[in-house]
Amino acid sequence: MEHLPVEVIGNILSRLGGARDVVIASATCRKWREAWRKHLHTLSFNSNDWHVYHDLTTSQLEILITQTIFQTTGLQGLLILMDGVDKFSASTVIAWLMYTRETLRRLIYNVRTTPNVNILEICGRQKMEMLELSHNSITGVEPNFQRFPCLKSLSLSDVSISALDLNLLLTACPKIETLELINPEIAMSDAQVTVELSIPTLRRVYVEAISMDKFILEADSIECLHLKDCALELFELIGKGTLKHFKIDDVSVIHLDIGDTVDNLEIIDVSNFTIIWPKFYQMISKSSKLTKLRLWDVVFDDEDEIVDLETIAVCFPQLSHLALSYDLRDGVVNYGLQGSSHLENVIVLELGWTIINDLFSHWVEGLLKLCPNLRKLVIHGVVSEAKSHEECQMLANFTSSIVQLMRKYMHVDVQFDYE
Repeated sequence: MEHLPVEVIGNILSRLGGARDVVIASATCRKWREAWRKHLHTLSFNSNDWHVYHDLTTSQLEILITQTIFQTTGLQGLLILMDGVDKFSASTVIAWLMYTRETLRRLIYNVRTTPNVNILEICGRQKMEMLELSHNSITGVEPNFQRFPCLKSLSLSDVSISALDLNLLLTACPKIETLELINPEIAMSDAQVTVELSIPTLRRVYVEAISMDKFILEADSIECLHLKDCALELFELIGKGTLKHFKIDDVSVIHLDIGDTVDNLEIIDVSNFTIIWPKFYQMISKSSKLTKLRLWDVVFDDEDEIVDLETIAVCFPQLSHLALSYDLRDGVVNYGLQGSSHLENVIVLELGWTIINDLFSHWVEGLLKLCPNLRKLVIHGVVSEAKSHEECQMLANFTSSIVQLMRKYMHVDVQFDYE
């Protein structure tokens, strides 16, 4: 160890994570202390990593963090996550940021202060490439195209910001590629909550826990879009056909429009969602490059609606991964097995149920016949804690049926995932 270059030791210390571990490790010898002071590039203070953070007074905690940060030079990554800790003095937090901002490339910041600290003003016009803000308030963003000239990733979680300030902030990031909006408090001047964003450089967008009337996103380079736990009247994506991964989970939306962005879609993942199948199919039918389709715990707006797997086989010839959950209504499964076309390229098949019955194993068998080149079958199921004798017998019969069925498909790897 004594022959390790001091720069390598600095990298080792930076990978330890918590500031406490870094301080302890740096006490090994003089060389390690030098690496800490001059070559440490990442430092993390997380109140969940060490219980003592909660035992200290706010003043003691401020002094501890200040002393640790000020013994370093050239920090590139700073993580300050203080959940469940009283509010810090704004002047102390400003001192941390002012000391590190010239070299800082990554800041993950969840600190409550009195008064609020203007992170944008302090860290703007620097080398920042990744910024994650939580439980903060952003107001009065000034129109400035180059405020964050290097920023590529922005995450706002439980942040209060107006629709106008959000637009101005994103406009000030000419290189931004990744955007996360998690439970933001969007302030609006009128009764209708509308967000319209136009960001040509965006590639990945994650939106969670948003409730509003309209969300319109124009992103010419977008590749990945994930909506989760949202309530929207209208969501519209305007792009140029670059979207590859579309995921929607537990979303309530009246009008969903991803328009002409679907031609290059490779993955569609829909769960806990109400589908009007004709409209949804019309929206994705041009996705001839689709390789993965997941329809999980979806509810069909028309109870008599049946998803024709024959149509899926014809329209998505490159499909290699298919995941469907089983829903039986009035003796009819929502996924029909009619037709002569096979899912020739499907090598992974995931099937699941919420309420099992005797027809499930027959449905599994029918799908296996449609996938002649299948290599892997994953069966997901929900098993209640309080099981009646009838439920136990049903599960036992299903297990026996699958064991017997899979003797015909010895080349297929079978996995079970129960919850």
